[in-house]
Amino acid sequence: MQAFSLLDLSPIPEGLTAADALKNTVTLAQAAERLGYTRYWLAEHHNMPGIASAATSIVIGHVAGATRTIRVGAGGIMLPNHAPLVIAEQFGTLATLYPGRIDLGLGRAPGTDMGTARALRRNMAVEDTFPQDVVELMGYFGPVDPNATVRAIPGEGTAVPVWILGSSTFGAQLAAWLGLPYAFASHFAPAMLGQALEIYRSTFRPSEHLAKPHVMIAAGVCAAPTDAEAGFLRSSQILAFARLRTGRPGTLPRPVDDVSAEVPPQVLAQVEHALSVSATGAPETLRRQLAAIIETYRPDEVMVTGMIHDPAARLRSFEIAAEVLGDLTRASKAA
Repeated sequence: MQAFSLLDLSPIPEGLTAADALKNTVTLAQAAERLGYTRYWLAEHHNMPGIASAATSIVIGHVAGATRTIRVGAGGIMLPNHAPLVIAEQFGTLATLYPGRIDLGLGRAPGTDMGTARALRRNMAVEDTFPQDVVELMGYFGPVDPNATVRAIPGEGTAVPVWILGSSTFGAQLAAWLGLPYAFASHFAPAMLGQALEIYRSTFRPSEHLAKPHVMIAAGVCAAPTDAEAGFLRSSQILAFARLRTGRPGTLPRPVDDVSAEVPPQVLAQVEHALSVSATGAPETLRRQLAAIIETYRPDEVMVTGMIHDPAARLRSFEIAAEVLGDLTRASKAA
């Protein structure tokens, strides 16, 4: 493992507002920079009362402007919602304002429900044009061509690093074919993680963008001084995910002592499986669980995420995670 990074959905805790969430995101990003995280990514979700990062490129610019050195990017932009040229202009502008610091992760899912997807796109295409759209988008970041019919200005010549995101084997195949880095959404959809990584690594084609495969896996973290406190804090994310799964999305709930009293057993089992690539507990517990994940999947990079109701507890959780991941990264490099 070469590096560790942080994924923030800019959660809106119950009792607070989107303005509070975005303020907390900036505070966390500044802390992440100080703590040694390599990247700070934000994700595109729509029509979700508990997530404030819908206008992802705007939030990325806000975070980049409030930090100095950390890479800031999208984990990711849901490309089917957008024209490739628009994203090229947005991220070309970001890369022009913050050179050498912007990443663009691209996803194939809508990042919302189908009704909202229709509201975003207006016209729903039957065919899947994601691979073609990725290639078109990357072309806009290429060398300046004054004779090109369509140009991204700003954008051309910026060579914004593009990642393919996925939770199935499709993204793995595309990333390998295009010779791009690959990030797997194992923090909420781990079922095909092992298979996808094997396909990506075994079929990777070196490109001008990347000489050898580069895998990033996402893992949930919830750390606290004690295992009991960490388990208590994690109940907020379990409740939020369960409510989303049962068609009742909302703001990030306050933690509860007994999550099984709030969620039906069959739903709780589904949620626990979906969130199984995670580490929860005190520092030594976190170290043991993260080391097991790294040993199993051998990622080049780990991106951690976590939904905790109390912003101060969330910050403390990522502080603990940074210390543990820093140790694990140094040990990995020395091995």
